Amino acid sequence: MNTLRAKLAVLLTVVIISVVSVLTGVLVYLFDPPDERQAIAPLAEQIELLEKVMRVAPTLVDIQQKPAGGEVEPSLTGWLRDTLKSRGMPRDVVVSRKDDKPVLSIPVDRGWIITPIPDLPPQGGVFNLLLIWLAVIALGALAVALFFANRMVKPLALLEKAIESVGPDALLPELVITGPAEVRVAAKALNSLSRRLKVAMEGRMRLVAAAGHDLRTPITRMRLRAEFVEDEEDRAMWLKDIDELDRIADSAILLVREESGKSSPESLRLDNLISELVDELRTLSYDVTLMRSDETVVRANRTGLSRAFRNLLVNAATHGNRARVSVQSVLSEAVVVIEDDGPGIPPDMIGQVFEPFFRANRARTKHFDGAGLGLTIANEIVQRAEGTIKIENGPWRGLVQTVKLPAEQR
Repeated sequence: MNTLRAKLAVLLTVVIISVVSVLTGVLVYLFDPPDERQAIAPLAEQIELLEKVMRVAPTLVDIQQKPAGGEVEPSLTGWLRDTLKSRGMPRDVVVSRKDDKPVLSIPVDRGWIITPIPDLPPQGGVFNLLLIWLAVIALGALAVALFFANRMVKPLALLEKAIESVGPDALLPELVITGPAEVRVAAKALNSLSRRLKVAMEGRMRLVAAAGHDLRTPITRMRLRAEFVEDEEDRAMWLKDIDELDRIADSAILLVREESGKSSPESLRLDNLISELVDELRTLSYDVTLMRSDETVVRANRTGLSRAFRNLLVNAATHGNRARVSVQSVLSEAVVVIEDDGPGIPPDMIGQVFEPFFRANRARTKHFDGAGLGLTIANEIVQRAEGTIKIENGPWRGLVQTVKLPAEQR
């Protein structure tokens, strides 16, 4: 009932039923259809006519030995007997319905005269007919309302479907331009929006890549000039700043490659990949420990996924003092949990961790190597593998990085 389609259907149904009910009520008032009581007088006249025929030509009337039977109509029977009595010809007549057809049983000397009553209103009177009529109208109105409500919200449904099918590259898929005019207009607008977004994103990526590439030439010149600085302390500081600029340029180019990369995925053992990364980082003097390693297979690009987990592990071991990683297989997902013992991130900044160049505390972390793009690149790679990364503060201290990837069924 909270959907627009349901609300429109209910509104249209109520409007149609209300209009039909009002018109039906006006017609009933104007034409005043007969009720059961108004059929009593013609029945009494019919009985008088039959008695006259009996007196003139008794052989023309079929005499039965017992009444018609069926369900007796007490109201009609009572009204008819009272009418006959008031006309001076009392009879114990019986009005009944047999097989849903009204019949009249008239007692005579030799038995019963059985005759149908064609003009008798249906059982329950005209109002029962009106209720049946309104019920049929309600069902028909509901069907019509659902049909038109579905057509009215179809452009919105198309928009919802397009948004749900947005790929990891954040672009809308090309929509087929078919259907009613409104749907075609919505599809054309979405396709146009998708093309403009694609052009804008490609332009942004080219700009970042060009800036990163063009920075390398002046960085190289600065490095050569720094080598001629006579003061060793000043020369070391210059070279350190130049190295940081070089890392920023390389990270920017790497980010562009990950966002625009179309590397084909492959089946790989995630537990083996993490184990190899842990061994590699330990040889580089990072405090990384593999706590658990369940066998699990995922489908992703090996180089990209390795880079993503390396960034996450280095981030935990660098900013969180040490990293503890576990690989688990949960239902149809591969779950990698990375915990550290660092100070964590302020809760009001936790939603910014995947933004480029994010630093929780620039003053405290400026002595760490890196350009601040590690988590951003890792997030891009995991999203392309149809996975998710969740980063939150631990229950006591440190960060908990949880990566979930769809596991490949074996």
